[in-house]
Amino acid sequence: MEPEEQAQEARAAQRELFAHAPEFMLGSAASFGGSLVGGAQHGVSGGHVGRDVVMGAKTEIHHHGAATSSAYASGEIPSARLDTLAEVFVEGPAFALALRRLREEQVLVLRGAHATGRSAAALMLLRRVGAPAVRALQPETSPTELAGQLANGGGHVLCDMPLSRNKPLRDTHLYAARDQLRQTGGHLVITVENSPHLLGVTPVGWEAPDAADVLRAHLSARLPEPADVDRLLDLEPVRDFLGHGHRRPAEAVDLATGLTAYDGTEQALDRLRGFSLASVEKQCRDWLSDPALGLRDKAFLISLAVFDQAPYVLAAEFADTLFVHFQRLQHPEQPPEIPVFGPAPGDRLDLARAVGELRSEATDWGPVPQYLAQFSEARMPGALLTEVWTGHPSTRPALVPWLKQLARDGRPLVRTRAAAATALLAAADLPSTVALLVDGWSASGSFGPRVTAANTLTLAQLSGAPVIPQLLSQWCTDRHWARRWTAIRAFALLAPLRPDLAGPALDALSSRARADDSSDAERHNLIESTALLLSAGNRGEMLAELVRLLHLDTPAVRALALGAFVRACDNREEGSLVEWYADSGMHSPEWARDLATLWHTALGERAHTREALAALRTWVYVAVRRPDAERALALLLPSLVRTAADRDRLAHLLQTLRAEDGGPRPEVADRLLAAVHPAGATAVAH
Repeated sequence: MEPEEQAQEARAAQRELFAHAPEFMLGSAASFGGSLVGGAQHGVSGGHVGRDVVMGAKTEIHHHGAATSSAYASGEIPSARLDTLAEVFVEGPAFALALRRLREEQVLVLRGAHATGRSAAALMLLRRVGAPAVRALQPETSPTELAGQLANGGGHVLCDMPLSRNKPLRDTHLYAARDQLRQTGGHLVITVENSPHLLGVTPVGWEAPDAADVLRAHLSARLPEPADVDRLLDLEPVRDFLGHGHRRPAEAVDLATGLTAYDGTEQALDRLRGFSLASVEKQCRDWLSDPALGLRDKAFLISLAVFDQAPYVLAAEFADTLFVHFQRLQHPEQPPEIPVFGPAPGDRLDLARAVGELRSEATDWGPVPQYLAQFSEARMPGALLTEVWTGHPSTRPALVPWLKQLARDGRPLVRTRAAAATALLAAADLPSTVALLVDGWSASGSFGPRVTAANTLTLAQLSGAPVIPQLLSQWCTDRHWARRWTAIRAFALLAPLRPDLAGPALDALSSRARADDSSDAERHNLIESTALLLSAGNRGEMLAELVRLLHLDTPAVRALALGAFVRACDNREEGSLVEWYADSGMHSPEWARDLATLWHTALGERAHTREALAALRTWVYVAVRRPDAERALALLLPSLVRTAADRDRLAHLLQTLRAEDGGPRPEVADRLLAAVHPAGATAVAH
């Protein structure tokens, strides 16, 4: 027996889903972020995520944090390596300032985000000041030991110095280092990530050079003819790669390696097309598999993937709750602990290769400024969630309760994002996602989890998950009423986004109604869900299908068709059925005939007369503010008069109609009455 509850109507649920789902999932009602490559679709939208695309040997020394390899962790860096780097190095916007500071002060701290080329810049700065040799210091060198490591002359580089609250870098440490360097005529560059543990130190902020400049530099070093470089840069996959977000220098280097092997064949072009997504997937793997990246940072990356293009505070808030789940999973013997204060938002977004922006967001009370965060690369959220779900299944005991927690939240945006994230997981691994999350929600006796399940299945279909229509059709006849409810609602949400599924959806819904054993609540859900099939797509075809059901099917299906039609008509929102009829439906004889058949039948059947009159009253109110709707009604109403009872029913509606605010009958009603019953209109007027 279904519990009695105040359920959200299907149209309101549809508005909520559209308002809060990520734009990349609903923007074109198509699979997100995918591209057809050689007949196969790559990425989450294709139901799988493509793996490594081999583009050639990887180069570790160019423009990223690993510029100092373990082979030279302490000692002189070979001059040949510096020469090679100098041939392709791109200075970047802060290089000139850093060079001036290094010449004047002999000690420089270069601070910037991970993988922006800090280490390569440090080496080139030392080369530009004329250092005859460059020695790499141990990264573990503590600030207090720094001066003691500078006995030799020349250049010194300390890459990725680890700092913490207990081991900050102070200005006094740099003074001691400078005193030592003045004795030898040497220079020192220290690179650090964005850190609050620089006390009294004024670093130079490093920003990555433009990826297009890095790519051109590497191609120019490998190809003798400038025309060949320009030709490669103009290839469509290269433009696509450079146009997706902020590319890091190392990614541009890897692409350059692949481009030098390009031979103009279609197969080579396909490999280049796959490179852009492959670089996104590689970044996700690097983040999640990096032992130096803490659990809290990884939790933030995952949370941001769920709350991409949403308020930053939500990503931060739920990152901490996921961090608690991770701690309980990894250290069950210890109570979880969240630091009260943590990294600044800007630093966290830099780590995630994301950006923040203050925007006005619509609320029930009006526009409100919100600081929104999103990945620079639009495909990152799907790739990251897919990687953590399929590449690191050991995280599932933490991810599953976390997503369930989001689905129970009181905020619609949070609940919808839980559904969107689960949909992406379903696109990557449908059986596991249904078993661990969707099935439990779909069979819930509570309304909220069932809506989350319906939203998940809707978005999963848009994200390329397989067999979703088949699953919904099967669930429409499931023995459990809650699972049937979920499937019915999902069909209603999905069909307007995928008009090609409207026919199968109507078949599934009418099949359920044909069983004629539904409760009142389930019949109401069937009617509301079927009504949504008329909210988009080819409405003319859907009207014809409803007319067919009137003549060929059982009383229960006939009641479904009429109830859904009346429910769809009783709507004055933008894009409503009355607006469609005024814009285009009235100009097609077939559509106008089918619409008139449904109206006449609904008005004439006692079980639907009251609701049909209320819906027709809604159409008249629309005609008050839209002259084209009035013209459409003036043509429609005479076609509904086939008996004297029909004429009297419509005349009574128009004669007794009051304005929406309770005032006198609008003039439109008089003009429409003249179209239905000219004599009656005259009598009323006098």
